[in-house]
Amino acid sequence: MESEPTYQRQTESDLEMAAPPTVPEQIRQGITISGPFIPEPMEVLHVIPFGTSLKVIGRGAKTGRSYDPVLSPDQIAQLKVTGESEPFDGSAQHFRIGVEAHRLGLAYEYDPYFSLSIARVDPLPHQLEAVYGYFLKLPRIRFLLADDPGAGKTIMAGLLLKELKARGLVQRTLIVTPANLSFQWQREMKDKFRENFEIIRSDVLRANYGQNPWQDRDQVVTSISWVSRIEDARDSLLRSRWDLVIVDEAHKMSAYAGDKKTLAYQLGEKLSEMTDHFLLMTATPHKGDPENFCLFLSLLDKDVYGNIKSLQEAMRRNEAPFYLRRTKEALVTFPDPETGTVHKLFTKRDVKTVEFDLDGDEFAFYDELTRYVEDQSMRASAEDSARGRAIGFTMAMLQRRMASTIYAVRRTLERMRERREKILADPEAYRKQQIEQRVPDDFDELPEEEQQEIIAQLEDVVASVDPAL
Repeated sequence: MESEPTYQRQTESDLEMAAPPTVPEQIRQGITISGPFIPEPMEVLHVIPFGTSLKVIGRGAKTGRSYDPVLSPDQIAQLKVTGESEPFDGSAQHFRIGVEAHRLGLAYEYDPYFSLSIARVDPLPHQLEAVYGYFLKLPRIRFLLADDPGAGKTIMAGLLLKELKARGLVQRTLIVTPANLSFQWQREMKDKFRENFEIIRSDVLRANYGQNPWQDRDQVVTSISWVSRIEDARDSLLRSRWDLVIVDEAHKMSAYAGDKKTLAYQLGEKLSEMTDHFLLMTATPHKGDPENFCLFLSLLDKDVYGNIKSLQEAMRRNEAPFYLRRTKEALVTFPDPETGTVHKLFTKRDVKTVEFDLDGDEFAFYDELTRYVEDQSMRASAEDSARGRAIGFTMAMLQRRMASTIYAVRRTLERMRERREKILADPEAYRKQQIEQRVPDDFDELPEEEQQEIIAQLEDVVASVDPAL
């Protein structure tokens, strides 16, 4: 029996080795391939096997030109393939976290009060009105919030921050506040909104010498008096950029006149230029001086709020979307679900003018008090200084106390006498006390050189006290 020719078996073996088993899976219609032997990335339109090689017909991804290269097995191995489906062999837990993060990033589009679900606050109607009825309707938030004390302005600022972050509009936030409120702001943001803020003071600035701590941190609280007064702190701050700046007790940034701008006001002007969203908060926005108020609002926009007449007209028409002022009497709870009634958050103040007649000793006392007040007020008006204005204010308070009760004005006069006796006993001690009362809130945090400089300046400003006034 003749044996089977050897060459036939060798041919079959060669054919098995020549077939590229992975070619159909790697190179298929719809994917994009690239390599050193292809002019540009090419979208695969058709694949034709040519023995051990592969003819690929495709279209250039950049130029749209047609290509039909014949690729050897070595060339196929060098191809870079894109457009393939990712394998479903990843971590299910990580996938779920990613999907949840994507969902939260879009949640604000479906829930207009999204931040309330991730914050630890129970807001009141006026707080929701400010954030969702005023702030978020502005494409560029430049706003003065001037509600009465106790209205919860910190909560409104925190809700605004959360909503802007959810929309991807804010990453870097600066809170400027009086030094004694810095820790309170830090605590409130952490406890109520899970937002971590770092307080930058002189010790942080010294510990980061040669760096800019303002730019290295995304969420910062700092002191108005410190950063506006200390040149190094102010200069390094102004070299940074912020998405949102919140100023608490913003009336400290007001100016007396266009040519008499305080350091805090000059800082406010610079901060306004370096951010898109600028929120000022204060319970005392207006000092009764239209020019002062106009200068204050010009921190928000110099063009819109630079003219007193246009500002007054806008407020008269209630067409001032940049300004919100609500008194305690206007603040109420949510309506009762059953009755629909609301309750006042604060006791209503009932102001009345009551007439009364003075006779006998009371009238003689009132007459003597009036002459004393007039005499001291005339002397105070002749002294154009803060001390003179303080004396005038004290005199006006005496007459108000007299209108209240005899006991009230008597106690006021007794306290004034005790104070003057104390001054006469040791004038220098009283002068030192006045100096200590004028040092800034963050005095203990300053380096010794700066402390000595401040004390020297105050000693020159605080004059000896005349106890006769």
